[in-house]
Amino acid sequence: MKPFSFKSLSATSYTSVLEKLDSLRAGLRWSSQLERPEIERLLSQTGELREEIQLLSRKQRFLQAYDALSENAALTDSASSLSLSERRKALMDRNFVFEGVFGDNPKLLESFEIAQLAAPTGLPVLIEGESGTGKELLARVVHSNGRHRDGPFVSVNCGAIPEDLIESELFGHKKGAFTGATSDRKGKFESANGGTLFLDEIGELPLSGQVKILRALQAREIQRVGSDDIIRVDTRVVAATNRNLREMAQAGTFREDLYYRLSVIKVTLPPLRDRRDEIPLLIDYFCSEAASQLERPPVKMSRELRTFLRTYDYPGNIRELRNLVFRLSCLADDYADTKHLPEELRVSLNETQVPSLTSNRPLSRGISLIDAKKAASDEAEKEFLENALHETSGSISELARRIDMNRSHVQVLLKKHGIDFRKYRVANDNTKSRSLESDITV
Repeated sequence: MKPFSFKSLSATSYTSVLEKLDSLRAGLRWSSQLERPEIERLLSQTGELREEIQLLSRKQRFLQAYDALSENAALTDSASSLSLSERRKALMDRNFVFEGVFGDNPKLLESFEIAQLAAPTGLPVLIEGESGTGKELLARVVHSNGRHRDGPFVSVNCGAIPEDLIESELFGHKKGAFTGATSDRKGKFESANGGTLFLDEIGELPLSGQVKILRALQAREIQRVGSDDIIRVDTRVVAATNRNLREMAQAGTFREDLYYRLSVIKVTLPPLRDRRDEIPLLIDYFCSEAASQLERPPVKMSRELRTFLRTYDYPGNIRELRNLVFRLSCLADDYADTKHLPEELRVSLNETQVPSLTSNRPLSRGISLIDAKKAASDEAEKEFLENALHETSGSISELARRIDMNRSHVQVLLKKHGIDFRKYRVANDNTKSRSLESDITV
């Protein structure tokens, strides 16, 4: 029997692939009468056919993604001419699936509009933003509004995986593949098959792990550790980071090809301090959430407390606000005040209430002795921080380490005294350059 040759047909359509498949199936009917070389030739032809089907599948996915983006192009063009409230309403009118609340901030609306357009395409999405801005929430938005919505949503913190277990964690392993592998185990890519895999803190992943993820994204297939079997996966990947991956790629600490593979659609979430209109909505939302979990009525807040919550800068963004509301709901019975805030935040609040020592008011209408002591203490504290920043070249982390204090607390103290740590870095750099110039002159 003469084996079928694929060279007679062109793999330009599904029709040609079906013709090849029929011919291959006809040849397999005589498999019991074939010699080993002929069987191996058939297996080789099967592999060729599989590759052509994969190529057509990728082309089809690309065309579908392009069509989806084209259909929504008119919506994007018209969005720029709408008011912020109209853009927000337009998102909701398009059956935008979102669990939570959001305001009319233009940067945030732009992020949601991009996510809403990208979700149906299945393309990889990279979400950038500071810690606590809601990157995982946006990843769930992409999942809930996409074609993988009925599949699982699997989240992985890349920074928490030991380097020697990255491959096993992501792709699984066979029993006996290494010490401790007592049974077969699925990896995250396989567990998310038909759904979405959220790779949080992707910038923390070592280069060795980045190579393996790149291979899985390109071929859409994986291998468990210790196995030769190829497993096909249809997994949508959404990655998130609080670092600048482009700068990391230029510095060689993040693979450039993986960066471009992940950032087909890139979304940047603004910090909470840049979207203050959302704070009152979030406070009420988290109050209701806390009341439900604690099984008590929503806590009421004093005017002074609400003013502080609306004006505070939130280094930890939405996550910090949520934790604050839950703390207030837990510690206060029915009515929360500033006394229920954490100590470091009460320090920040009190700085606006301390009179100046340089006031020329009469003693009878001036500051008390207690206030004078506190103001003097604050001046000493400010001087200490400024001197320490000079010594640490403006490094907050190093300053926090030397004085044995939490980094976020140091940031609160710097904000309290209006100290900009960045100018100490500039001053230090200028000092070094002047010193270098003098050395050259000498």
